Amino acid sequence: MQNPNSPPPGAIPPGAIPIPMGPGGQMPTPQQIAAMQQQLAAEAQKHGMTVPQFVEHIKAQRMAQLQQAQRMQQQQQQQGGQGGPQGGPQGPRPGPPPGAQGQPQPIRPGPPNPVAIALANFLRGQQLKPRTCIINGERKDMFRVKRALRALESPAYAKARAKNPALPEIKDRASLENTFKLLPMSMLALRVSKSDPHEGHDHAPKKGKRIKGLWTVKIEQQQDAGDDMYYVWLYEGSQIMRKVYGALALVLIFTVVLYPLWPLVLRQGVYYLSWGFLMLLGLFFLMAIFRVILFCITYFVVPPGLWLYPNLWEDVSFMDSFRPVWAWHETAKPKKKKKASKSVNAESAAQLAGQTGHPPPATATTTATTTQVQTAPQQRSYVAPRVEELADDE
Repeated sequence: MQNPNSPPPGAIPPGAIPIPMGPGGQMPTPQQIAAMQQQLAAEAQKHGMTVPQFVEHIKAQRMAQLQQAQRMQQQQQQQGGQGGPQGGPQGPRPGPPPGAQGQPQPIRPGPPNPVAIALANFLRGQQLKPRTCIINGERKDMFRVKRALRALESPAYAKARAKNPALPEIKDRASLENTFKLLPMSMLALRVSKSDPHEGHDHAPKKGKRIKGLWTVKIEQQQDAGDDMYYVWLYEGSQIMRKVYGALALVLIFTVVLYPLWPLVLRQGVYYLSWGFLMLLGLFFLMAIFRVILFCITYFVVPPGLWLYPNLWEDVSFMDSFRPVWAWHETAKPKKKKKASKSVNAESAAQLAGQTGHPPPATATTTATTTQVQTAPQQRSYVAPRVEELADDE
């Protein structure tokens, strides 16, 4: 018969040293037990306790941690059960979806969401009026957010969603922005802003040749969806055709390398074609030399000289390079110097007024004084048109 005051089976009596069991419930060897007892005695000596006191101290710490964990678990269950229906079973409520409270979510690189890829394919096919920008030294397409949002609200998106039900449904402004934010969450398009390419450099800003409409941009940390914000496309669409073109280029190069193995008929055809191409190239250079000689002759015989195919070296299309067939050499026309009208200052007006006997007006200016001074004494012997001619000559 078991003593009621005796500890239950498997319990560690007070003051005893707990011995951990080995894997599979096997007891440790005497050497391992001795090593563990020595380590425990060293730890107890560090804390200034005896071995039994140190064991009780460890037990108390573990019990306190266990009770605290139980209390926290009970509190979470109570908080989760308060929102449930009355009289129903209480349990933890599912938390709100990520981003529902407007909290920023970090963008983690990884495989893009298939829904985001479908959304990007739809927007790439819409008229977003993209602009070319430079980001990290590469040219990318940039678009404004409000045009993308209009495309998502258009009937075209409703048709695309009927074909692909995986596309999100748009009900209000919040769902519209959340749908658009699938692009930055999958690293398909990121928000950018205009930046100075020489920002942070020690030298002064250089005044280089700027291409109109070509921005140098940088990626912003906050990926919002404001109407006037700009996003740059990192998604280039399907790469199938590019792979096909690359494969065709490899086949063409491999075919040219195997020229010695071609049939005799093909090799003869390529031989004659190459000679024809060389003849055309030679005729082109002969024509270029002849047009220079013709211009040098006509420059002295019939100046200003005649050019054959004047647009040959201009930056035009292939057909416009041979239009017109000939034209006269354009010379720079001398600019005619405009006769600047002489203005009379206050001193000259006073001198003229002294000679004619008429005092100058109080508010006389250069032009008005001249007209009044000249017309007043000449009204008796000259007509009005003659007076205007004299003013123009001066």
